[in-house]
Amino acid sequence: MALTQGGFQAYDFNRMVVLFTMMNDKTEVPCAISTDAMDRLEGSTRITPEQREQQFLRLRDRIEERASRKFLAVELEGNPPGVILRSIDFRPPLF
Repeated sequence: MALTQGGFQAYDFNRMVVLFTMMNDKTEVPCAISTDAMDRLEGSTRITPEQREQQFLRLRDRIEERASRKFLAVELEGNPPGVILRSIDFRPPLF
């Protein structure tokens, strides 16, 4: 089953990630995306910490689609297991 939209949680400055959740039926799945990945997706470099939530919301569809793919491929990390997205997760596939 594909994940569905959850919610924005926070920008973690120390880890340089945006924390968010997605839903697997009624179970919340913890997720994170690196700020580097978001900056590369958007082609920007001057995002302030206060702008990270808005940046996430602008890129939300692409981020959640990729998180859902990683979840379905059982590419989970951490404890509790969750999805962590990095720049490499958004590179085009090599053929």
